[in-house]
Amino acid sequence: MISVIILGAGNVATHLYKAFQASDQVSVKQWFNRSLKTIEHYKNEVEITNDLSKLNEADVYILAVSDDAIAELSSQLPFEHRFVVHTSGSVSAYDIDKKNRRGVFYPLQTFSKLAPVNFSDVPICLETLVKTDYKLIKKLAVSISNHAKRVNSDQRASLHLAAVFVNNFTNQIYRVAHEITESQSAEFDMLKPLILETAKKVQHMSPYKAQTGPAKRNDKKTIKKHLKALDNEHHKAIYKLLTESIKKTHGR
Repeated sequence: MISVIILGAGNVATHLYKAFQASDQVSVKQWFNRSLKTIEHYKNEVEITNDLSKLNEADVYILAVSDDAIAELSSQLPFEHRFVVHTSGSVSAYDIDKKNRRGVFYPLQTFSKLAPVNFSDVPICLETLVKTDYKLIKKLAVSISNHAKRVNSDQRASLHLAAVFVNNFTNQIYRVAHEITESQSAEFDMLKPLILETAKKVQHMSPYKAQTGPAKRNDKKTIKKHLKALDNEHHKAIYKLLTESIKKTHGR
């Protein structure tokens, strides 16, 4: 049984807590957050605290906090030589205070508190600065996921950057599409099968081969028609930028 203490109460922390609680190989000994009100709902399931000096001893301390808070929080931990990891995709393991053994436990997924996540499908990127710690963190990862992998800092940074494109930027494109359909009282829901099919394609073929549409075909007539239909200059700029990117990729 691996004992863990979670520090933080955001989306990642909440989903990790639920995943660990569902595992018979992990014991969440304590949950820390500066505001107890945020985690008060769980006080009958796990010991909660807002006092760093009262942290128990555990195998792994997981800093599931904002990127900017990792270094400061790790420096405030009242112990040394224990195993401390963070869950960030873009922060170095070296940002954790060197008084403790350091590592990264990065679940590569988008998390919203109200949206359930099947952690067994979530890739977890692992990194340790002390080689002997890797066995422990790997065991922790496979207790909740079928996709745990050693990933170095440069690889993790590139995955995090790519994740912004495939998730955050794509979601913003969905928002633009929603505004476009709303402007004509069309139903955005009618696009959902297309959204799912587009996502399914890249499960078995490259994004390059999956590309379709007027930009790839260099269909100038349709592109001109679309640009004329866009009243919002911001939307028009996005359309032009992505159209030119697709044309350049496919030699148009």
